[in-house]
Amino acid sequence: MEEQVEMVGRAFVDHYYHLFDNDRAALSSLYQPTSILTFEGQKIVGVDDISSKLHQLPFDQSKHLISTIDSQPSSSSGGIMVFVSGSLQLPGEEHQLRFSQMFHLIPTPQGSFFVQNDIFRFNYG
Repeated sequence: MEEQVEMVGRAFVDHYYHLFDNDRAALSSLYQPTSILTFEGQKIVGVDDISSKLHQLPFDQSKHLISTIDSQPSSSSGGIMVFVSGSLQLPGEEHQLRFSQMFHLIPTPQGSFFVQNDIFRFNYG
């Protein structure tokens, strides 16, 4: 069970950041109307508002470099908590931006997962 949770967490992280860096509009498929994103303390609810927030970020290109992925089962219904740390490289920027992000993945009846909760923070310091 634990190995499967780790595999799902890693596969999700690879997929999420690949989409973020290459086709940000496609990220909307990972959220549902009940999904909540907290981005640097700003709470955003629902697919449309989350998609809008991600499109309004002040950069078009990015490259995520993942340092750690920690995954845990979250309930008997098959949810998974995924905590990510890493760096974000933006074009023209000399220094990478450190970040942390937490996802709460919920299984769908079709056998995949959606993001119920997403919390993102830059790590300044």
